[in-house]
Amino acid sequence: MNDISPRRSGGRAARRASRAAPLDKSLRPVRPGMEGGFYKPLSDQDVERIHEAALRALEEIGLCDAPESGVAYLTSVGCIAGDDGRIRFPRHVVEKALETACREITLYSRDGENDLKLSGNRVHFGTAGAAVNMVDVEGRNYRDSTVQDLHDAAKIVDTLENIHFLQRPMVCRDIPDNREMDLNTIYASCSGTTKHIGTSFTEPDFVDDALKMLHMIAGGEEAWRAKPFMSNSNCFVVPPMKFATEACQVMEKCIEGGMPVLLLSAGMAGATAPSTVAGAIVQAVAECLAGLVYVNAIKPGYPAIFGTWPFGLDLRTGAMTGGSGEQALLTAGCAQMHNFYGLPGGAAAGMTDAKLPDMQAGWEQMCSNVLAGIAGLNMVYESVGMHASLLGFCHESLILGDDMIGHAQRVLRGIEVDDATLGLDQMAEVCLGGPGHYLGTDETLSRMEKDYVYPSLGDRTSPKEWAEIGKPDLNKKAIERKEEILAKPSKAAFSPELDAELRSAFKIHLPPQ
Repeated sequence: MNDISPRRSGGRAARRASRAAPLDKSLRPVRPGMEGGFYKPLSDQDVERIHEAALRALEEIGLCDAPESGVAYLTSVGCIAGDDGRIRFPRHVVEKALETACREITLYSRDGENDLKLSGNRVHFGTAGAAVNMVDVEGRNYRDSTVQDLHDAAKIVDTLENIHFLQRPMVCRDIPDNREMDLNTIYASCSGTTKHIGTSFTEPDFVDDALKMLHMIAGGEEAWRAKPFMSNSNCFVVPPMKFATEACQVMEKCIEGGMPVLLLSAGMAGATAPSTVAGAIVQAVAECLAGLVYVNAIKPGYPAIFGTWPFGLDLRTGAMTGGSGEQALLTAGCAQMHNFYGLPGGAAAGMTDAKLPDMQAGWEQMCSNVLAGIAGLNMVYESVGMHASLLGFCHESLILGDDMIGHAQRVLRGIEVDDATLGLDQMAEVCLGGPGHYLGTDETLSRMEKDYVYPSLGDRTSPKEWAEIGKPDLNKKAIERKEEILAKPSKAAFSPELDAELRSAFKIHLPPQ
């Protein structure tokens, strides 16, 4: 008996090690771009009514505060500039923009290994946000976020299989100059990951220098324009129904520079958007349709992501409710509207109001991420790492989120039903003269890597095993994994020659890695 136990333990350990090793892409049970769209919180009639309400809002209410350049673009395609300073959008103008809008977008990665194909109901999960704090899990505190934190987040994202893109998740608060902050955001992100990156710009005048940096990283302007690996997250509206003047000017310059844009409308239900879920979706759709007209007036068919991002509000306190069931419905409803228009779309999910990675964070993050995925949202922004209603970002939560998104994607993949998966042949083999169980059968072994997602950090040991290995704590395991990742150089690191050129051309705050 004593001889058997070690062999069984060693076999179990070997199997666990095998399962922990990275799978070949062809064997992975989940992958970027799997299709959703089978969850529809809105009926077909609901969708039509939201569409009609958005068209009426644009035609009767319109938007104000467009820059002079924007007024010129919009009126050139038939929008009406009113004496009250509002631009109104006749139905036929919106319909024309929908006809000419880009229906398929490729968001390129720098190495070509993680390009994202945005079309139909294909789903991708990633980070986003503008958190001003970092969560200190060990100290249970919050502190200002820095450019090093951003670079570290990018390095971590680069190693995580289920996190498909990096949109800047936090602000570099240690860089007070906004121009330097925007440029260092690009440097820190690109030197940390080769996955597609999203960022924003504080002022229009900063875009030219940003493009210069991106051209250097890409190997020239032609190479950049052929495969732009960064997109502009553009809050082109200030809800309700107002253009953000400077952001619109940023958008114009990004389009001129060949950078894809995310048209981001982020109203707060009950504050800057109607308090009902349906009403908040109507306003977000109307504002993004206005953005779509704007973009296509500048350059028809230009790649723009339909970014309806309405957020929930606790009407008792005025606090944001990013982790609520209402938020999950807002996001899923927006995904359905993107699919109705046939446009590449994105929205926010996976946020939590919890201050630390804990049980509240888990249920809030999983609820909206699953609904966003099965609703067919192309780009699920803020899906991991974001705490305290977008005020704090957490590296450990980002790492734990990789396991969570793996399970969310497995739900998205659904259930395949065919002759092999129905298992009748297996039943006959096992039950009619066989071993009476399915453990170790050829079919079970052949499917275990293709059909099942295994957590990297999640604990599935028995209570006895858990005690024997020291009762490991999930957050401590995430801290250890973070330290392991950050101790190694990033595969995205610039060559010494390029790094020297960038540091010569720009004031880089991040120390050499």
